[in-house]
Parts: sequence; structure tokens; C-alpha cells
Amino acid sequence: MYSNSPLLVFSGQSNTRLASAICANLGIPLGRSETLKFSNDNLMVRYKESLREGDVFIVQSLSAPVSDSIMELLLMIDAAKSASAGRVTAVIPYYSYARSDKKDEARISIGGRLVADLIEAAGADRVLTMTLHSPQVHGFFKIPVDHLSAEVVIANHLITHVDGVEEGVVLAPDAGDIKRASALARRLNCNLAFIDKRRVSDTRVEARSLIGDVAGRKVFIVDDEISTAGSLVQAVNIAKESGAGEVYVATTHGVYVGPALERINSLDVVEVASCNTVDVSDEKRQECPKLSVLDVAPLFAETIHRIHTGESVSVLFD
Repeated sequence: MYSNSPLLVFSGQSNTRLASAICANLGIPLGRSETLKFSNDNLMVRYKESLREGDVFIVQSLSAPVSDSIMELLLMIDAAKSASAGRVTAVIPYYSYARSDKKDEARISIGGRLVADLIEAAGADRVLTMTLHSPQVHGFFKIPVDHLSAEVVIANHLITHVDGVEEGVVLAPDAGDIKRASALARRLNCNLAFIDKRRVSDTRVEARSLIGDVAGRKVFIVDDEISTAGSLVQAVNIAKESGAGEVYVATTHGVYVGPALERINSLDVVEVASCNTVDVSDEKRQECPKLSVLDVAPLFAETIHRIHTGESVSVLFD
């Protein structure tokens, strides 16, 4: 039980806006720390306040530059343990290496497991994350993991911003997303459809057909992550070819790299909403007006409070 220990939240450099918003919801100041980068590309982390016996939460999304983000997180965990923190929780809103969850080619590393091992070796006592691309990555950790879902945040956004959601259809971009899409469809009280895909090469997957009825209906495409938006283009196009009306897109992690913004600008969609698990810069939002950002800071703040006080986290999924 750590409720009698001071609650301390610190942030790496990858997502300071989310960390500040979490602290605002908790009613505490963001902890003071600094990260220096030397001319030889080495990083050094320094805490600027006492951590002794504190219940420390370190917020760091594994977003670009990913290797720097991982190394900074490891250094922050190690420095906190060296500073006699009572417990250290790595708050990783976006765990990018969750895509590397299996050995599906010869002579490759399972990166998701390796990063989990590094976080444990650095001294983390538990992990708090959101919407892992592959849920089995949860099992790569030998320490407690609280795995949050953005489902309720996305559902509330659609319910409050779109008229007649119950007459729409939630569309899963592929069969692997059906479970996530089905959970959202239940919250919206609407129908479900999915896109059947086939792999045509080692690097390319092609949409074959849409299973379900979207003709004349509002369609809500839901995914865990948008990176280059290649899969999104296929999903929107096949939905439109099947007679869909307005199309809305919602994802947990808006990574938006490479040609993503250009592709989204050219799509016939009302909006592409992502959570602030990855920091979407003001420049990106100006370049692509269809982007909107959903705030998951209250959910992370409530979870951190419950972990700190020893209360149940599972009730947040009800």
C-alpha cells in the first residue's frame, strides 16, 4: 500500500502535454526533472526534487524518436530507483513495439518482449499502458500491467458529436480488429461490419470485400493505430464503394508518419480522431484540418489515483 507515500508524476520528453494534463486532473504539479543530450548523442536524466519513498509514475510514450524515448524511459526508471523511490510505475500510453509480438520470419527479434525485459531490468515495479496492438504483449511482462482501453473515450466522442450513431455501422479494418470494433458497437448500440483482407506479398495486404451492410449509413472505422494511413485508405475506399454515407475514423494512437497527412487530406471522411497517447503537434493539425484529438488524461489520472490508493482499476472498464 502506497497511499501514505507522496504521489509523484514525472514526464519524459515524448509527451509532456499529456503528462501535464494528467497532473492537472490529479491536482498535483508535474515533477521536476531534466534530460540532457550530449554531443556524443548520450542522454543523461536528472531529478530535481526528492523521490525518497515516493510512489513515482513516469509518463513516456514510445513515439518518435522511438529509440531516444525508450532510452530516456530506462534512464528515468533507473535514476528513480537509485534515488530510493518506494515504487516506480512506467506509464507508457503508446507502446510502439507491441507490433513486434511474434517471430513470423526467420532470424528476427521479438522486439515487444525485448523492450519489456529492458523496462523490468531498469527497475520498473509495474506498467500502465493503453490499447496494445497485440494484447499478448501484456504477457511479456513479469510485473503487474494495467492495460487501459480508449473505447469509452472514443464512444463518448462519437455519441456527443454525431447525430444518430445508433443507426450507423462500426467497421473493423480487418478480421483481427473485430473484437475491438464489436465492443465499440455495443457501446454505440449499432451494427458491425468488417473488411476481409488477404496477404498478396510479404509487405502488402489487400482488401477483398466488406462483410456487412453499410449502404446509406454513417460508418465509424475504428483501429488501434494509424501510422502511414495505408490501411485506412483501403478501408475508406471500400466503404465508399459499398455505398457508405458519412465516414468517421477513430483510433487510439495517431502516429501519422510519412504520407499519412497527405492521404488523410485526400480521403472522403468527416474527421480522423485520435487520442493524445501520441502527441499530435499543432503543425500537423494545421496541415490536416480533419484531425481531432481526444483527451485520455482523465482516464490515466483516475487509474494512477486508484493504483496509488490500492483501489480496483477494473471498474473503469464497466
